[in-house]
Amino acid sequence: MATLKLSGVEKTYGGPGGVQVLRDIDLDIAKGELIVFVGPSGCGKSTLLRMIAGLEEITGGTLEIDGLTVNDIPPSQRGIAMVFQSYALYPHMSVYDNMAFALQIAGRPKAEIDTAVRAAADKLQLTNLLDRLPKALSGGQRQRVAIGRAIVRDPKVYLFDEPLSNLDAALRVATRIEIAALKEAMPESTMIYVTHDQVEAMTLASRIVVLAGGSIAQVGAPLELYQEPNSTFVARFIGSPAMNLFKGVVTETGARTMLRLADGAGEIWSEYPSRPEDQGAEVEVGIRPEDLMETDAADHAFAGTVSITEALGEFTLLYMETSDGAPVTCKLPGIHPNKRGARVQLGAEASKVHVFRDGISLKYRDREVFLPDVQPH
Repeated sequence: MATLKLSGVEKTYGGPGGVQVLRDIDLDIAKGELIVFVGPSGCGKSTLLRMIAGLEEITGGTLEIDGLTVNDIPPSQRGIAMVFQSYALYPHMSVYDNMAFALQIAGRPKAEIDTAVRAAADKLQLTNLLDRLPKALSGGQRQRVAIGRAIVRDPKVYLFDEPLSNLDAALRVATRIEIAALKEAMPESTMIYVTHDQVEAMTLASRIVVLAGGSIAQVGAPLELYQEPNSTFVARFIGSPAMNLFKGVVTETGARTMLRLADGAGEIWSEYPSRPEDQGAEVEVGIRPEDLMETDAADHAFAGTVSITEALGEFTLLYMETSDGAPVTCKLPGIHPNKRGARVQLGAEASKVHVFRDGISLKYRDREVFLPDVQPH
């Protein structure tokens, strides 16, 4: 399997002076990684995937696969297999023939084709379905056939373009688990996966690439992005419900930072370090809904009246607003009846309180951070 290196990759439609949709894409992908591209609609994630596949021209920068620059190499010679959102199966062919077709076109020996197809079918639990036509399959089974068609080619890189978006909720969960199991069974396979679903990204990825405004906002392991977002954009994009952002002021600096929130009666600590020049600075204080908890303490983060509740059994969502109309969401474990209309006071542990100044996390302000001029939701 392969390594990939993208250096200064750009995409512009319409020639010089045209519309630039991707710029300054620098990314190293190691052998065996499962990289997930996520981002808001129109951020360029599917375009970037198609450029890697060779289906879109790279108008700037270079793409290397195993050290070979492939900008001008046609898709069929890049050693890449792509799984599309729409399955793209031949309706008149059996499952076996759909999976075998690319190898037949390549002139592979019949015995080799049969071995490859049956091995892929065994991995994907399709052995009993090899004689069926696509119309006799469920959506999840069709998607597994599309994945099997990629596996039999033994490519250097697998590309997945929102492969689960056409499935219903239950099938998405089942197929996601199957893809995770497939990756475990093929540890050296390099995979790139595009999705708009955060659960897919968080559960499948070795690393997540957050794209926004045509550039990379942050790259990291799923929990790294969740626990240490480099900007308010990533903080609100990763995680559902989105992170709450409160206006605040730094009242004490050092290895820990004391913050006074505009809507709080008290002050709260954050374990984010701050500098002496941050004293009195206006900041944004981020707390995830699941990290907020009810408290009677004076050092709470927010006090407000619950306008709407959503009881989902394992947890209850409380919706409120700050004094300037900004939404606040709290996710409490368990069932909490009769919260609608109640006045609540919410706090958080210092380790769960994020601090951003000018949109950049205090932990990342000495590094280069891309701040997209778009909203994450």
